[in-house]
Amino acid sequence: METLSENKCFGGTQGVYKHSSEATKTDMTFGLFLPAEAADGPVPVLWYLSGLTCTHENAMVKAGAQGWAAEQGIALVFPDTSPRGAAVADDPGYDLGQGAGFYVNATQDPWAPHFQMWDYVAEELPRLITRNFAVDEERQSITGHSMGGHGALTMAMGLKGRFKSVSAFAPIANPTAGDWGRKQLNAYLGPDEAAWARHDATLMMAQNGLDIPLLVDQGTADDFIDLLMPEALFAAAAQARVDGHLRLQKGYDHSYFFVSSFMEDHIGFHAEALYA
Repeated sequence: METLSENKCFGGTQGVYKHSSEATKTDMTFGLFLPAEAADGPVPVLWYLSGLTCTHENAMVKAGAQGWAAEQGIALVFPDTSPRGAAVADDPGYDLGQGAGFYVNATQDPWAPHFQMWDYVAEELPRLITRNFAVDEERQSITGHSMGGHGALTMAMGLKGRFKSVSAFAPIANPTAGDWGRKQLNAYLGPDEAAWARHDATLMMAQNGLDIPLLVDQGTADDFIDLLMPEALFAAAAQARVDGHLRLQKGYDHSYFFVSSFMEDHIGFHAEALYA
């Protein structure tokens, strides 16, 4: 693992690191914020999954998360959104290929050789981080924005027992039913829609519910709200009688101005679960 940068930040350290990934067969870059408490022993960790077109850097510099995490003594992990490189398949559209991994393990060519983002985020990167940094593998929670909100929700429901809590900012909530999902799931997983269901938070919620604390924020002025379909997720959660906080925020859009406005709420929400 190579250290690309380390900066003092709110009493802790914001680092950026690169390593060779077995899952993606590429070099991968991630950001990691460690609060001051990490000098004394392992701290709980919150995973932040980013959205379409993002890298590890977007949330790291725009979400305003480190100050709130430092107050709570929580580490933050910012993975990249896909494998990258000249040898990695790509697409001219912003919503497929590099920058748009959708947090799935691709089974179809030309994506399958490198686009193994579920395994990378769920298995390989946690092992690497807990082996090399003072984070607690037993106290982990997950959040994300847009495509990353989709990933956070599906991982929280698909990896039972892994996370203490889950939240999302404007998640792609029902990808099997919309343009932000059907194109990508067909490309990565093939035409059998049965294989898509484990990557749709609405379908997973309706079938199995959720047994950890849940917080979702969605802006009412989001230009992409018809693609995100929060109403489907909210209805599934109500039908499953999930005890979650599902909030519509009047006038907010899809940007990091929205994310940063409610980051304090989300980190406080996760801190309550991580320190319970």
